[in-house]
Amino acid sequence: MIAKALIGLLLAAFASSGAPSHDQLGRSYAGRPIDVVRAGNPNGTRVLVFGAIHGNELAGLAIVRALERAHTDADLWIVPNLNPDGAARGIRQNGRGVDLNKNWSSEWHRGGHPFGVYYGGPKPWSERETRIARDLIERIKPRLTIWYHQHMNVIWAYGPSTLAGRIYARASGERLYHHHWLPGTAANWQNHTMPTTSSFTVELPAGSLTKQQVRAHVHAVLHLADAPVLSRR
Repeated sequence: MIAKALIGLLLAAFASSGAPSHDQLGRSYAGRPIDVVRAGNPNGTRVLVFGAIHGNELAGLAIVRALERAHTDADLWIVPNLNPDGAARGIRQNGRGVDLNKNWSSEWHRGGHPFGVYYGGPKPWSERETRIARDLIERIKPRLTIWYHQHMNVIWAYGPSTLAGRIYARASGERLYHHHWLPGTAANWQNHTMPTTSSFTVELPAGSLTKQQVRAHVHAVLHLADAPVLSRR
């Protein structure tokens, strides 16, 4: 309830000022803040971007920092890092040893152990970080959600997100990877439960991004947000 109230305040504040707004959605298992930034045009196409969900895949942070400063007619919502505990420890999982991108309810599978590579938790939505992301998506209903990962160097899109993924791939100069969503993932859940929206994964290359690579991905986000197919509801 507190997170939903904060989102409501953020909506109102941004609509009145038009300036980037910062707020805290909640805290991680270990108590670290999970923040959201809203930038752009509140009347534009609503696009939600997650800079990182795995603590050892942080290249997307450079992209979301640049997006915060970008001039755009899109209504950009940016969660820089959904997994600050994993980032602090340099591990894939959160502070309880759960892969947050395996903890969503669509096709969730039981199995594994805490801190195992793909351990999805004891049950769907067991992790507060996953619930924070779900609540934000359900509250603001983004037309598109983009998740940054590493290290495949492809744009992973499928089903309702295929066209958006293809546009992003062309704009960024990366390859489209058209394969079914993995069980228990964020994109799987949103594409199944919110049919008027789409969600896909950007698998960045290993290591840090160059300035040119950051600019290419920022361009791809903004280009996609302006695409007629995304503006149509």
